[in-house]
Amino acid sequence: MLRKYFLFVCLLCGLFIIATVSWQVDKTMAIKGATLNLRWEEKPEGWKLTVLQVKSRSQWIDVSGADAGYTVLYSEKKPPITDSVLYIDGKKIDFPEPVYRYAASHWKGVISPVQLNTAGEAHHFYPKKAYYGENKNLSFFEEAEFATIKSTWQIDPKYPTDVLVKLTLIAKKDGYFSMASPSLAKISKEQLSWGLLPGYFQGDKIEKNFVKAYAYGQGIPHKPVVVRERAASTLSPLISLKNGITMAVIPDPSVGRNPWTNDKNTHNEWDLGLSLMNRQSQLMPTLYHPVLGEKGSFLKAGETVSFEFRYTLQVSDWYPVFKHAVTDIFRFNDFLDLKKTSQSLTDRITAMHSYLMDDKTSMWQTEQYLGTTIGAQAYLGGVLGSDKDAMKNSDYGAMWMLAKITDDSVLKSNRLPYARNFKLLQQQAEPGFFQGAAVGQYYLKKSKKFTEEWGPYVEPIGLTYYTMMDIGNVLLFEPGDNELKERLRQGAERLLKWQGAKGEWVVAYDRASDKPLFTELEDLRPTFYGLVVAYRILGDKKYLTAAEKGANWYIKNAVDKGHFLGVCGDARFVPDFATGQSVQALLDLYDLTKMDSYLQATIKTARFYTTSIYTHPIPNKDIKLVKGLKREDWEISQVGLSFEHGGNIGSTNSLGPILLASHAGLFIRMYNLTKDSLYLEMARAAALGRDAFVDNKTNVASYYWSAMNNGPGSFPHHAWWQIGWITDYLMAEIELRSKGEIIFPRGFITPKVGPHQSYGFAPGKVYGTTASLIISEGLLKTDNPYLDHVSAVNEKERKCFLIMLNNNGQPLKTSVQFDAEKIPRVSDAKIKGVAFINSKGKKEKLKGNGSAWNIAIAPYGLKVIEINY
Repeated sequence: MLRKYFLFVCLLCGLFIIATVSWQVDKTMAIKGATLNLRWEEKPEGWKLTVLQVKSRSQWIDVSGADAGYTVLYSEKKPPITDSVLYIDGKKIDFPEPVYRYAASHWKGVISPVQLNTAGEAHHFYPKKAYYGENKNLSFFEEAEFATIKSTWQIDPKYPTDVLVKLTLIAKKDGYFSMASPSLAKISKEQLSWGLLPGYFQGDKIEKNFVKAYAYGQGIPHKPVVVRERAASTLSPLISLKNGITMAVIPDPSVGRNPWTNDKNTHNEWDLGLSLMNRQSQLMPTLYHPVLGEKGSFLKAGETVSFEFRYTLQVSDWYPVFKHAVTDIFRFNDFLDLKKTSQSLTDRITAMHSYLMDDKTSMWQTEQYLGTTIGAQAYLGGVLGSDKDAMKNSDYGAMWMLAKITDDSVLKSNRLPYARNFKLLQQQAEPGFFQGAAVGQYYLKKSKKFTEEWGPYVEPIGLTYYTMMDIGNVLLFEPGDNELKERLRQGAERLLKWQGAKGEWVVAYDRASDKPLFTELEDLRPTFYGLVVAYRILGDKKYLTAAEKGANWYIKNAVDKGHFLGVCGDARFVPDFATGQSVQALLDLYDLTKMDSYLQATIKTARFYTTSIYTHPIPNKDIKLVKGLKREDWEISQVGLSFEHGGNIGSTNSLGPILLASHAGLFIRMYNLTKDSLYLEMARAAALGRDAFVDNKTNVASYYWSAMNNGPGSFPHHAWWQIGWITDYLMAEIELRSKGEIIFPRGFITPKVGPHQSYGFAPGKVYGTTASLIISEGLLKTDNPYLDHVSAVNEKERKCFLIMLNNNGQPLKTSVQFDAEKIPRVSDAKIKGVAFINSKGKKEKLKGNGSAWNIAIAPYGLKVIEINY
């Protein structure tokens, strides 16, 4: 009897254990893959994520604070678009000053309740129901007062680091709705290692100075702000944790505004909100769709809206996760396969040369100032105090380069002397606090004075730009110009006197009082580069020592923090292409010193600058109408283009990115240095196939994307910058493709649009033979727009090299014709021998007759023909 009782008790215990296990199983649901493990548990408040793990080799790493809480925003009425009143430490924020009208108009729009994430009613919840669906998808279901919300989750079978999520909302009553991507984890500020919202802000800390973070991108704003996709270069907010995990949220590429829809500019539409915090101000990469009050957010009862995105979690720093978004999700690499070119870059250079020699079309002007004839081009853009009477020169390196390699007598006699005079009078030579500094970028004809772009102040980096970099480039071509050498020395000495004890400079000085201005900002720009120029030209070691001191401060305070400042006064110095210049400045300093710290800072800053390049939406062949002309979508795509200045108040908000791809040559050099293919693809995406933006009359590309093919417009001097960056890009490609066997000395960075550099001031090497660059229109003729070419001669040995590039991803077969009479400074040139130099530098016979040959070049390949004359 006792035995039967014992068996009965054991049976009850067994049933209880089975029931308990069954209950526990029912209360836990999970999705797990090769590198991710997510497990939810049913809690009184609903289904909550309690385990979030990422695999590193054989070890699973926990993400603390796992949560997966949902947020849906609802508003019965459309949220107001009026700007909000902001305070810092109890004081009202009056930013920016009214004089900065461009930045002020943008700022007013980005402090609305929607962007500050205070609009609407926020419904936070954990779903009450959960079940497994098809293909082991995990689904959650919630009945809220104003909507039904469903979500599905699954590991991406193609990318095991990713979780695919789809949110669906069915409205129960009329109103405006916005769904937020669930917060996978509540990330504490102590966990934060790095945060990045590409195009907007980055850093390793939450910044309580709202203007510093929200306007200048220096750190993560302490408010849960929601930004627009129009200035987000890549749609991938991400956060790196101190345990080595980086977490990002990436929308499906179909989500987000298209900048040109059908026949109109829709760059300013707002379909997707991005944030590094959730509505509760907890750190978490977050997306919002639709945006409350914007297109698609108003639903009537019974209507549905859906939203697809993915979470990426990897054991890595931010950069591999960023690249995953760019290359795998937004398929950046595919863009080059779509491109078609109708005009070679070489032809663009020669055509712009003709444009610039025409006084009328290029708006070249000479004026008498202080008894001297100065020359520059008209500038019709905004300059404080101008009456459409401003004049400006841009790329002095390109001016002297083109004169040298074309041997153009008109350029040498009718342009350069007056541009040189402009430079001399642009600099203050008289003793005093500003001796050696630039008086201003622009000359105003009517008031007969030089002036700065946006106020009566002087910037140390303006001294670097308009005294040292410009004069340095000229001196490479005119080393015997002792007056310019003295001016360069004056600039260097002034920069030394202005340098702080730690190596820093102030942002600007007031012209009237000599007092520092913009003291709330640090000069996070490559001001030290002027001293690099001075050292290379003048050879005084103290300039190199000071340059290193400045660079060391810059690395510690700018590069290591990811904090940068721009050089455009009209945008109140928000970060811009000066960041790209910093890369080349640090690389030049590394070339001088071979110090590894400068190399590492170069690579780090270059990675930051990749986040200034647009990577969305994915280009395609859809037909668009632009000014009545049919264009395929890829032709007018923003993808691959950089912005002038981004963030919340940069020009990219209203005008889109720019076509002036000054970074293209630098990115080729970075690929050569690191073998990171993203640089190569970004360089070629920016440089090639942009014909839709080139004006047929002038062959000058528009500056802003929004202008399409309006040509130089208010900025005729931009043609010099375009010649400069195109040459830099072609020379960088030649060095890369020849594996360093064809290389020419690089000059200095040019102010102010980016990092491209000048060439032609000294001979280079073509497979061991000394040669000098030349451009002679008609020297080489081809009707294939994918064939770009550069020529070089050795006059002593009477050799001419035709260096030809296939700038296409397909094999190139074409015919070329050579005209020996076009070789500069030679009157009796006749072809005596022709040879093809292969990739190993060995000569082979070239098939063809006389001066016409059929050639074949591999995709993105190079071919060199040596001609003896």
